[in-house]
Amino acid sequence: MFDLNRLHRRDLLGAAAAGGALALVPGRVLAQAAISAPFHATLASFADRLLVLSPDTSTSLGLDHGTLAPLRSRLSDLSQAGIEKANATIRAIHAQLLAIDRAGLPPADQLRYDTVRYATERGIDGTAFRYGGGAASGFQGGTTPYVVSQQNGAVSNVPEFLVSVHAITDKADADAYLARIAGFARQLDQETGMIRQHAAIGVMPPKFIADNALGILKQFRGVPAAQQRFVTNLAEKAKALGLSGDYGAQAAKLVESAVYPALDREIAAFIAATANAPMTAGVQRLPDGDAYYRWALRLGTTTTQTPQEVHRIGLAQNAEIKARMDTLLKAQGLTKGSVGERVSALNKDPRFLYPDTDKGRAQLIAYLNGRLAAVRPIMPKLSHLGLHADVMIKRVPADIQDGAALGYMNPAALDGSRPAIYYVNLKSTSLWPRYQLATLTAHEGIPGHTWQLGYLAEHHAEVPVISSLTGFNAFVEGWALYAEQLIDESGLYDDDPWSRLGYLQAQQFRACRLVADTGLHAMGWSREQTVGFLSAESGKGRDAMTSETDRYCASPGQACGYKTGHNEIVRQRDKTKAALGAKFDLAAYDDVVVKTCGIPLELLGGVVDSYIARATSA
Repeated sequence: MFDLNRLHRRDLLGAAAAGGALALVPGRVLAQAAISAPFHATLASFADRLLVLSPDTSTSLGLDHGTLAPLRSRLSDLSQAGIEKANATIRAIHAQLLAIDRAGLPPADQLRYDTVRYATERGIDGTAFRYGGGAASGFQGGTTPYVVSQQNGAVSNVPEFLVSVHAITDKADADAYLARIAGFARQLDQETGMIRQHAAIGVMPPKFIADNALGILKQFRGVPAAQQRFVTNLAEKAKALGLSGDYGAQAAKLVESAVYPALDREIAAFIAATANAPMTAGVQRLPDGDAYYRWALRLGTTTTQTPQEVHRIGLAQNAEIKARMDTLLKAQGLTKGSVGERVSALNKDPRFLYPDTDKGRAQLIAYLNGRLAAVRPIMPKLSHLGLHADVMIKRVPADIQDGAALGYMNPAALDGSRPAIYYVNLKSTSLWPRYQLATLTAHEGIPGHTWQLGYLAEHHAEVPVISSLTGFNAFVEGWALYAEQLIDESGLYDDDPWSRLGYLQAQQFRACRLVADTGLHAMGWSREQTVGFLSAESGKGRDAMTSETDRYCASPGQACGYKTGHNEIVRQRDKTKAALGAKFDLAAYDDVVVKTCGIPLELLGGVVDSYIARATSA
């Protein structure tokens, strides 16, 4: 593991600068080093305890070596006992944090203190509910009320994790992979126990989600063990390394003898638990459902905005952005029908569609790589950080594409062993008309997720690991939406009105999400009502909007983080511009935001105020 107790000069300079009035003299630096060292050691201990709870996160971040090496062969404990252990760990971290004298820390460490405290407090809030993941949700930045849905559960997570994240470089890695296949079976049984426990208190997904999830489970079960992609992956990599022993046969045997029997038990339990599942889409129907949603919305937005406030903001911003889209559409000669109807027609226009074939999918991915290449030369105008931000673009694996998001990114390993992976769902190429792809790449790639999270990887020696374990949805997704705006402002679309339209549609769609999520969970909207609203307003197809609506049902509050985070980052930028005038430096402001490493929106204003004070006095 990395030695997080080392003090680095960059940390010390950053801590001094954060206060605005601290002089960068050797005595001050040494004094801060003495103060920070014990606190950094405490943060490192917090991170190790959190990683023990989530061994797959340890592998994802490239930290499963040294004292954490045993985690490489394990998966997270999804049982009630595992949840209770996590709850106790988060409470202990919170208590230990409160015992620290915050006022005695340098400003940069005060921000870290506040960030971890926020995560523990929001997680502890979640222990009031008998579903939803408990205290760990504070660090995960979101919650799901259902053990298994179309987008979460062991079947959705473990196989792709093994194929894309668990590296195989030697026999020990291959053996650890086998151990994790056995762990996959344990997770399925743990989920089965939780499905029954939740059903006993009336918590199960709505029927439409249950039907989709059951189809995914059965489809996975129908694949012969030896043909499972995570089995063939191990066989091929072990053979390429010349490892003795038939790893493919060993893996297939584990699947047949352990994974599939456990999956059969889960399928039977899931069918029984959801036999009378209602069609009600929102979480109001669950025990303490209204309070649960308010908590989920706070996790998703890291604000105290009420569902009604979020709903009103979404309606207003949808109208504002639609007006801009209308002007652009008219300039292209598209004048008839609503904005949604005109965009819907574009989505079927052959000019913007790739062939729905493997060749067409390859062409689409090549176009995405071209968009990344076009952005890199303008990055010095947007950031002074000079990050490499390596990223690989892949299609979502066919065996999970039915329940997967349309696009997402897995961050790079902190040890540099694996680049970021930007996934695009190509179940059908019609999901992604060409004019929408440039802004998707700004969001998932550069300067979006790949850039912002790449800072953590490329500066891992000076950034505490715990900063990679606090996944504040509104910050991460808000930055990515802000990144889309940066690319538009950079002029890249000045000669490409269709890509600018794609950018505006993406912004408008995120405003619609504010309306849809709160409508579903706080205002009694039905699934059909939500699909109709999203489709009519955004112009996206009903199938795609049905998938989106189901996503909001399974992850309440999460969809509200995007536009809420974007709004706050832009609001803070406007404040900075007004305060600094001619001294305003866009790249410097962007770097201030990125270098927070991801914080609750409630803390961002204070960081920006400190930056303004420094820049004003410079």
